[in-house]
Amino acid sequence: MRSFFSWSFCLVLLISGFSVEAQKPVLKFNANKEFKVVQFTDLHLKYQDPASGIAFERVNQVLDIEKPDLVVLTGDIIYSRPAVENLQSILKVLSDRKQPFSIIFGNHDDEFEASREELFKVAEAYPYNLSEDKFPELSGVGNYILPVLTSDGKKEATVLYFFDSHAYNKIEGVGSYDYIKFDQIQWYLNESTAYTKKNGGVPFPALAFFHIPVPEYSYAYTKEDAQVYGIHRERVCSSKLNSGLFTALKQAGDVMGTFCGHDHDNDYAVLCENILLAYGRYTGGNTVYNDLPNGARIIVLHEGSRTFDTWIRTKEGVEQRVRYPESFTKKKEP
Repeated sequence: MRSFFSWSFCLVLLISGFSVEAQKPVLKFNANKEFKVVQFTDLHLKYQDPASGIAFERVNQVLDIEKPDLVVLTGDIIYSRPAVENLQSILKVLSDRKQPFSIIFGNHDDEFEASREELFKVAEAYPYNLSEDKFPELSGVGNYILPVLTSDGKKEATVLYFFDSHAYNKIEGVGSYDYIKFDQIQWYLNESTAYTKKNGGVPFPALAFFHIPVPEYSYAYTKEDAQVYGIHRERVCSSKLNSGLFTALKQAGDVMGTFCGHDHDNDYAVLCENILLAYGRYTGGNTVYNDLPNGARIIVLHEGSRTFDTWIRTKEGVEQRVRYPESFTKKKEP
């Protein structure tokens, strides 16, 4: 089955004119020392289904307005067969626009007769794709790092980490959603340590992206002194088990914020031990449950600074514009 898929896929690439050596843009801060990321999450595309039309409409609208340096698709991209053609429908939109993009998978993407490995190869063949499965020895598919260079292009300024958060917990008697594995966490710690050493012992400002929220998203929201912006309309559907990713992020000291999807009716951002835990805004159409106008999360990094701006953009405009960390710091009483 896999062999047949691989030969068929290669034939499709040749006919379509795609090169396996897809164009790889270099990410760097612009002349204004800013770098903009647009996060689209949970598109839940159903192939040629009119209900998915609003997802494509919103993607194009947000890209027209925001003109990002990078688009990140944080999982549950597709929600029907044929899997390859369905995934290609959104990747073509991005590559035709010459828009640099990267992807990670959610718990649904590989449920439609194509594996994570096969779908990732589809993405790797597209121009302007920056996703790489450079660490196949790790749990999951698509754990990778994208450095962002300084505006003069001479050295790294920021690091973006991408984790496969898998799908469903396979430990007997536990159930529910899966967690980021210990080998992935150790990989992150090793890479973070190497980048910090390269930067003279100072951690680079960094962000992390994955699909399924870590348990701290719930813990932080329910704290009495929680600093929260945004909407919380469903429970946090994290793993029942905590594998310790957040602790590793805090220990390494580089990641300023994490960005996930998965919970369609949550888009809040909450500060937890000085790391911002943020959801994207559901981007899909009415192909699955949703109770929020669809949109995207925007993130603007600032060169040489451990700060970023973020907001939600919908059809109607901008919501929840905040700056990390200032917007989440309580002012002292006079």
